[in-house]
Amino acid sequence: MAKITVRVGMASCGLASGAEPVYKELKKLLEGKNEVILKQVGCIGLCSYEPLVEVDIDGKRTIYGDMTPALAQELVNSSFSPTQTLREKVVYSNEIEEAPENRRMNKQVRIVLANCGIIDPERIDEAISRGAYKALAKALKTMSPEEVIDEVYRSGLRGRGGAGFPTGLKWKFTRQAKEEPKYIICNADEGDPGAFMDRSVLEGDPHAVIEGMIICAYAVGASHGYIYCRAEYPLAIKRLNIALNQARQENFLGSDILGSGFNFDIEIKEGAGAFVCGEETALIASIEGKRGMPRPRPPFPAESGVWGKPTNINNVETYANVPWIIRHGANEFTRYGTERSKGTKVFALAGKVAKGGLVEVPMGMPIREVIFDIGGGIAGGKNIKAVQMGGPSGGCIPSRLLDTPIDYESITATGAIMGSGGMIVLDETSCVVDVAKFFLNFTQRESCGKCPFCRIGTKRMLEILERISEGKGKMEDLDLLYELALQVKEGSLCGLGQTAPNPVLTTLKYFREEYEAHVKDRRCPAKVCPSLIHYVIDSEKCIGCTRCARICPVSAITGKVREPHEIDDSKCVRCGQCKQTCPVSAISVE
Repeated sequence: MAKITVRVGMASCGLASGAEPVYKELKKLLEGKNEVILKQVGCIGLCSYEPLVEVDIDGKRTIYGDMTPALAQELVNSSFSPTQTLREKVVYSNEIEEAPENRRMNKQVRIVLANCGIIDPERIDEAISRGAYKALAKALKTMSPEEVIDEVYRSGLRGRGGAGFPTGLKWKFTRQAKEEPKYIICNADEGDPGAFMDRSVLEGDPHAVIEGMIICAYAVGASHGYIYCRAEYPLAIKRLNIALNQARQENFLGSDILGSGFNFDIEIKEGAGAFVCGEETALIASIEGKRGMPRPRPPFPAESGVWGKPTNINNVETYANVPWIIRHGANEFTRYGTERSKGTKVFALAGKVAKGGLVEVPMGMPIREVIFDIGGGIAGGKNIKAVQMGGPSGGCIPSRLLDTPIDYESITATGAIMGSGGMIVLDETSCVVDVAKFFLNFTQRESCGKCPFCRIGTKRMLEILERISEGKGKMEDLDLLYELALQVKEGSLCGLGQTAPNPVLTTLKYFREEYEAHVKDRRCPAKVCPSLIHYVIDSEKCIGCTRCARICPVSAITGKVREPHEIDDSKCVRCGQCKQTCPVSAISVE
């Protein structure tokens, strides 16, 4: 008898799109059918098709998108053979060659995401069946702490939180620190707008992160660990707590782990959502119960971290790579990537891309390949303008540099940064001044205020950007903006302030003509900035239906029934409601 497994994507993205009613319908329909296993799984990665249901029949996998309870019923009634209706919902299949997302999935290399979308994250037995905790057993029983550190160092794994510091070297520094006790921290304070990589890993395979942390603790000699996760991730925290309790029951955590004499445990600390707490010294202060504010370094956390003791900090994705490296060996990991950037990288692909979602690709893949081959190109057939990488700390990479390979040095050379993995695509309708203003507004609000360069400098920069977007800018503002950006970058205490100018610096570098259009011509080329656009009615197209006049909130539109209407530009508030409601597309933006 064929083994049938049905998986429903029940991460935050799936739940928000209506996966729970689909899962409940399947559970009801499959009651008593012992030949079918129904699972709730994490993010499958094809987020633009949520809700997603995968049917696995003896390894023959088919993923259906845009599922509903009615379609779930049709799936069960057809004995999991796709009807014509269901066939139209197939997004990936290793049996149906023409499935639209086959190329997207097949171009990826899944190390961190290997179990996401496959296992039930709330059942440790499923994680174990996929190899979880084998690396831990190998490390504890056959390797010394120094050998573990050497293996991680030789793998070339670099911190996936953004800085790209060699992970094995960081572990070595903590190991060599003299003071006791030692601690390790998992930074799960994912605060970048548009980023959801860490959340998806924690919701889909928390055991990979936990196992990586235990191996790290053994290597550096730590007895206690913290997972610092923002409270806005309730599902991730729930599944982490379940996974931690199950790991303790299996003796992967606690006293005398696997009979090795090694003791280690983990607790979760919930953050209040301050972006600055993604900076390691601010995060440490928050764990200690203090206000999350950075401090000067040195001393670095490896020497003096939480409670003043040696502390190793890595982010979610970094730890999730470790079990694979220990299990398969450093040499196998170095098969992927470039000379200086090894392995894979997880990205949250979002913005104006046709098919957004969670992807994991080998380092060295060109940005263009990620956007067009995996992301399906630009939504609506528009032209790509830029890619924002690294979130508020990153920068805009213009379309002419899309062949830049994804590695730390190449991305940094453009003025952006790898960051934690946010990749936001901008098309021709995106205004770079507006984008820079958005990210600077975010970092300005998130500044802890400790140092004047960040507290005051970002405020002054934001004021200049606001003047420019309102049509009140001067040409000398562009030079002042650039000068301020360099001073904030140089003078700020922590990474938040040091990288906050990046969106401004890169947009000024690559799109200066767009800034000048705002200043010289009082014009927004992308037709985004409200103060620099005007709504006009084409008298030849207007049929005088009065819909626009009736919907206008400020009575800026006048005209008689069945006669062309006019817009009083002095009254217009640029809300765009008239354009949206016009039945004959007679209203345009100039």
